[in-house]
Amino acid sequence: MSLVDFSSGAFIAAFFLYCFGFMFYGVCIGGQRWSNRKPEEHTHRWGRIAFVTSALGFAAHLTFFFTRWIGGGHIPTSNMYEFMSFLAMAIMLAFFVVNAIYRKPLLGLFTLPLTVIIVAFAAVFPQEVQPLIPALQSGWLRIHVTTAALGEAFFAVGFAAGLMYLLRTVDFKQTSQQARREQFWVEFTLYVIVIIIAFVSSVFAFRGAGYEATFKQETVTIDDKGAENTTTESVVYTLPPIFKPYNSQDVSIDSFIGMKKAVFETPSWMHGVNAARKLNTITWSIINGTILYGIIRLLLRRRIGAAIHPLMEGIDEDDIDEISYRAIAIGYPIFMLGALIFAMIWAYIAWSRFWGWDPKEVWALITWLYYTAYLHFRLSRGWHGKKSAWLAVIGFVVVLFTLIGVNLVLVGLHSYAGV
Repeated sequence: MSLVDFSSGAFIAAFFLYCFGFMFYGVCIGGQRWSNRKPEEHTHRWGRIAFVTSALGFAAHLTFFFTRWIGGGHIPTSNMYEFMSFLAMAIMLAFFVVNAIYRKPLLGLFTLPLTVIIVAFAAVFPQEVQPLIPALQSGWLRIHVTTAALGEAFFAVGFAAGLMYLLRTVDFKQTSQQARREQFWVEFTLYVIVIIIAFVSSVFAFRGAGYEATFKQETVTIDDKGAENTTTESVVYTLPPIFKPYNSQDVSIDSFIGMKKAVFETPSWMHGVNAARKLNTITWSIINGTILYGIIRLLLRRRIGAAIHPLMEGIDEDDIDEISYRAIAIGYPIFMLGALIFAMIWAYIAWSRFWGWDPKEVWALITWLYYTAYLHFRLSRGWHGKKSAWLAVIGFVVVLFTLIGVNLVLVGLHSYAGV
């Protein structure tokens, strides 16, 4: 067995240990009312079990990281699979740091599922070790990517605490217009999380079934001399084709509940076969996410937020607010160093310029400016409580678009980080 194969086993072990850690944190928080022990004894016992299990998952994750590094010959942060895996590991490190300060088991109940989702999301992407392109063959790869990801990891913990605060303070029994607005947006945030879970589940389900649909698209271009050049692109779908590439031909399509051809064709302005595949994936994610959300609602017989809200009783909302702010305050200078300062130094070495308005650079700047505004409002204008929590939640959405949306949707010098 090679080190890369061994690292894959460690990755799977980390995933399941994180799942068990999440379950134990759930028992720690939600099982108090059914336990024969005193609440303090129950929390202490299961909190320790959950923490130790999570720490073992982190140890397995570190094993994955270093064995893949040694086996692959370079730090494993050069593609989406490796970077998202590292981000999940960094979130756990940030969680341990914040937990050491505040020692609140409830934080694990919200941080662990976020880590599990990101680990599962990482596994969707190709997992082969890929050789580094010349621009990435630099020691600054280690410095820039690791510090930027660590800063984003603290933002993720701030997001988890911010969402906790909203679920603790939003009253799902009130019927006023303001209360309904808050209830809607909290529930919408949970709905988006369900969509992400459905996306990962859908990809693995169809991939496990071996589903494939292949399309071929011919594109005619005219060069400077007026000559026509025809290029052919092929794309393989792993989800049934609701949308196929514009002006493409079916090569082979596996049957799925009688679906033997695409339902729709993407519009002409969506250039390239990959654009159609991404639209198809997003469509399936929304459909399956909506179905999954509906099933959860039927099982709970109420909104997800309303079901979680009672579990938050007895939690000091001021503590949660402080945890969210402190996590972001720790992550802010780390992110600034990694995503801006170190990135500009590396950009100068690789491309002979500090700044070039590449989409990734622009969105890294937007993320930094957003959290700068967050800290300004928090410290100067006293934006505590719900306002601060909403800013923490929205901020992580900006982070996710910078990490995923820019890599997979926009085109730029950082496109090598995509699928």
